[in-house]
Amino acid sequence: MTGNKIIVRCFWGAIFFVLPVIAFTQTVITGKIYDSQTREPMPFVNVLLRNTTIGASSDFEGNYKIVTTASSDSILVSYIGYKHTSKAIRNHQTQEINIFLDPESTSLTEATIHPGENPAWKIMRKVMEHKEHNDPSYIEAYQYEIYNKLEFDLNNISKSAENKKILKPVNFVFKNIDSSNVKEKPYLPVFISEAVSDYYYRNSPRFKKEVIKATKFSGFKNQSVGQFTGDMYQNVDLYKNTFLIFGQEFNSPISYNWNVFYKYYLIDSLNLDGHWCYQIQFKPKHKQEFAFSGNMWIADSSYALQRLEMTMPSDVNINFVQAFSVIQEYVEVDKKYWMQSKNKLIIDFALDKKGTGFYGRKTSLYKNFVLNQPKEDKFYDITSNIAVEDSAESRSIKYWDSIRQEPLSKNEKSIYKMVDTVQSLPIYHHAYNATVLLLTGYHTYGNFDLGPITNFYSYNTVEGSRLKFSGRTSDKFSTWYELSGYTAYGFQDMKMKYGLGFKTFITKTPWQQIELHYSDDLQILGRSDDIFGRDNILTSLLARAPVSNLTRVQETRFSYDRDIFTGLELKLSYIDRIFSPLQNNQYEFLGDYGQHFTKPNIHAPALQLYLNFSYDDKYIVYSMSRSDVGTRYPTLILQYTAGLQGIFQGDYLYHKIVLGISEVLHINPFGDTHYYIEGGKIFGTVPYPLMQLHPGNETYVYDDNSYNMMNYYEFASDEYLGLNIEHHFEGYFFNKIPLFRKLKWREVAGCKLLIGSINPKNEQLLVFPSTLRSLNSGPYSEADLGVENIFKFVRIDALWRLSYLNDPNISRFAIMGTLQLIF
Repeated sequence: MTGNKIIVRCFWGAIFFVLPVIAFTQTVITGKIYDSQTREPMPFVNVLLRNTTIGASSDFEGNYKIVTTASSDSILVSYIGYKHTSKAIRNHQTQEINIFLDPESTSLTEATIHPGENPAWKIMRKVMEHKEHNDPSYIEAYQYEIYNKLEFDLNNISKSAENKKILKPVNFVFKNIDSSNVKEKPYLPVFISEAVSDYYYRNSPRFKKEVIKATKFSGFKNQSVGQFTGDMYQNVDLYKNTFLIFGQEFNSPISYNWNVFYKYYLIDSLNLDGHWCYQIQFKPKHKQEFAFSGNMWIADSSYALQRLEMTMPSDVNINFVQAFSVIQEYVEVDKKYWMQSKNKLIIDFALDKKGTGFYGRKTSLYKNFVLNQPKEDKFYDITSNIAVEDSAESRSIKYWDSIRQEPLSKNEKSIYKMVDTVQSLPIYHHAYNATVLLLTGYHTYGNFDLGPITNFYSYNTVEGSRLKFSGRTSDKFSTWYELSGYTAYGFQDMKMKYGLGFKTFITKTPWQQIELHYSDDLQILGRSDDIFGRDNILTSLLARAPVSNLTRVQETRFSYDRDIFTGLELKLSYIDRIFSPLQNNQYEFLGDYGQHFTKPNIHAPALQLYLNFSYDDKYIVYSMSRSDVGTRYPTLILQYTAGLQGIFQGDYLYHKIVLGISEVLHINPFGDTHYYIEGGKIFGTVPYPLMQLHPGNETYVYDDNSYNMMNYYEFASDEYLGLNIEHHFEGYFFNKIPLFRKLKWREVAGCKLLIGSINPKNEQLLVFPSTLRSLNSGPYSEADLGVENIFKFVRIDALWRLSYLNDPNISRFAIMGTLQLIF
């Protein structure tokens, strides 16, 4: 036997001998930590093995876990404001140790209605008195450097997943799963993003600006994912009375209505980082209310926030968020102001508690504060509040090591390499394409996106069965310009329809785009642009009656779209439309002295100006388009259209003005009111295809943008005012009923009102279709009551039509539904 073989056998013999010994000598400690008085789980509690540096922190639900081969006689448990405790352990065994921590202060009497009896209330009143001074938004101007780190981690991954055949190509990633001692469930890091910026703020006139100096990320390299990531981790500003988390408005524990939504307990007074402060514990007064539980430390002289730790209670009526935790720290600057120095958010997403989900984490660190030194006016460029330095994406490793305010962990460092490897594998591309197909309806084939797939088949009484092939160039082809087109064929009318489009950026910052489009197709004039208002299979399957009121429209559109400044969008368009009735019919005009004459079409070229103002608006930006995610302020819309008579063979000279305003009003604790008011007027004489044809809905799917109990082609106006108002109670009533509280259903109520008229000159210009009429007899109205959040995705509405009830072709009552993704 050679020497090498002897060495190999000895090596393997040693391995087989040592492994059982290691397994036998391992100590595993798990358990849960509670507040001894409130009996609520406690997150972020430190658990340390005595006389070692080995330890863990409890998770959202108070769970902790330590796995070690080191020996000790006990664990030490500590948390600010609570008595430290220790528990004996058994070495080299698996054991469960639950811990109940006692507050250091015995003053835990709940607040009563008599002022002064609860010491926490006295401090909270002082916080309110000093709130405006301590709120950084009242400072004349400030600036700082901020380091942001975003991370996604898959969690709750089952052991069986590693052995699934379909996942074998990426089996190596499971070696990166962290199941050691913190963050409750085992998790696998899959995405990380870092950015370093200089942030500038001016109070009057209010302006914010961010200059991004460095940025890098690894993971799902898609613009929409990056934008959603930034929007998901919204800033939690405690000095505001309320703050939005995924569209739901939560109450701040230091809002001016503090004693309406929260209970408070004075836990302790102690020295924290050289400042004497009070520790106050808070929790919601009522179950399932949009409020947090946690602790805050208030500086005793300034009554400013110095530290905050809070979590969202598990019974809050919010979807897909299993846990939400916030840690904030503040430092005193210039011995006068308290500025946030650290902000850490941790969110646990999952469809259900037992399934695989993911953690979302954001860590923000702030330094280099400069206060009350505003820049010159020219610095505050209103055209864009975000600037990216040219070298931001090409910073060296040395630069990043010098500028990070905290180093990356071992797992975080491994993400960059691991994810790049995963993305090179075929299984990743298959999974990614399947996800994109599900969410957008498009499937990518190299330089081409085929879709939307829902438009492949539809049915109407004119074309019969209709097939449509459509697509566009993909991001691989270009992220600066896009070609698109479609062709469709009806098997009953045996005619081809088609459309061609082109759009390109001039600049991406600010947003500036040119678009050209031509189509020759059949349309229902005035139908909503919602997904169910287009020619797709869903419209056909869910229609109350086959679509019939179609018009041939040949449309040429050229538009220029740009952001004047953040929140103000300008769009200039030239629109040329030719309307033609079908089946060789002609438009019948009413001439002078009762004489009628016919025309085969109506030609209506026009110029259009569109302005949209949404203060502090945000967008999810894709390669060639973007989606508005809303603002807390009203959105104003102005649209002016001028008809061109005698120019480009136009038939009519007219002017049309449309004004609109929409807003979401957050009315705590009663939910949110959504309203939209739109009014318009046409100056000049026009036929009914150029009037305001009010959008109806002849499907079983509820459409926010339509009058759901109105038929297609039922009402027209040349002067109108419409109101759409809907209130989402967010479970305000259901939460008080035990059975419904568990279901987490939410109530909805709304109504739509429409007032309109047609000038006699316009009404006598062209013979109306038999289904079309004016609103001269009075307003149209409808009402609905609904339940949303059924199985988290379904909304069901009962609707009543309240006017124009004598028409035998209308429905007075209907049940409609829709799918929606809401938190």
